[in-house]
Amino acid sequence: MISGDKNILTPGGSAYERLQLQRSHVEKLDVYVWPQVHTWREISDVAQKNAYDVVTAQDPFWRGFLAWRIATRMGAKLNLQVHTDLSAQNVFRRVFASALLHRADSIRVVSKKIQKQVRLLGVRASISLLPIYIDVQEFKKLVPQPHTQKTILWIGRFEAEKDPLHAVQVLKEVRAKGVDARLVMLGSGSLESTVRQSAQGLPVEFPGWQDPKSYLQTADVVLCTSKHESWGASIVEALASGVSVVAPDVGVAQEAGAYVVEREELSAKVVWVLIQRMRSTLRLHLPSAEEWSRHWRETLR
Repeated sequence: MISGDKNILTPGGSAYERLQLQRSHVEKLDVYVWPQVHTWREISDVAQKNAYDVVTAQDPFWRGFLAWRIATRMGAKLNLQVHTDLSAQNVFRRVFASALLHRADSIRVVSKKIQKQVRLLGVRASISLLPIYIDVQEFKKLVPQPHTQKTILWIGRFEAEKDPLHAVQVLKEVRAKGVDARLVMLGSGSLESTVRQSAQGLPVEFPGWQDPKSYLQTADVVLCTSKHESWGASIVEALASGVSVVAPDVGVAQEAGAYVVEREELSAKVVWVLIQRMRSTLRLHLPSAEEWSRHWRETLR
């Protein structure tokens, strides 16, 4: 497996735990993180010494290209994973991904939206839909806690693709419509100082990266402002806990049960959810750990 997530090698994290589930259903699984940990040459040299049956990459771009080169040289099957919205990529990356996906023996996608995009490319390989594994049982057990002020919760990286500044703008519009609401923004990133400056004078809290469970217990709505999402773990976790989600059509928002609206309508929908005190449920079926790992093995065929 060629990955770009170095957390997959760190015990205790969710990525590492998923890796252990995957390892439990194959004879051997070696993971290389390129370029953060391992070099192209290092991966190629080690691959030549091992009789891999399948080479899989966690994206259909440069890691996918490296996986294709190695699989071709070894006579192994090529499995490409698509975790990202292809429509959000530039023309070069879309063409590059299409060329590699046409060379894959099998493809795994994480949402129906991405599955549709890959099918439209006309690839002949089997396409398996398998979402990111999340144990949602702990979120389903959460009980709403009393709080005095309407609370909007935003979770994510403070980066342009997540558009955290839009979350502050939504709060301004919500309050302008007479709703006394506050905004809690869980996360961090390069735009944090800019967002903090934009939020001056507003009831906005910046706790940093925290376990979202306690915050979900006092949230009236989770707001997603992302320009695109590969999947959307925070959306799934919020809906599993019963908190309504307002989002544009990104990732699994539509199929998971979020209120999906155009970006310019986000504040109006947030106001509606707050006034109506709407609670929601997760519509997306997520497999158990055993089911997920077994299905993952089947995606490699």
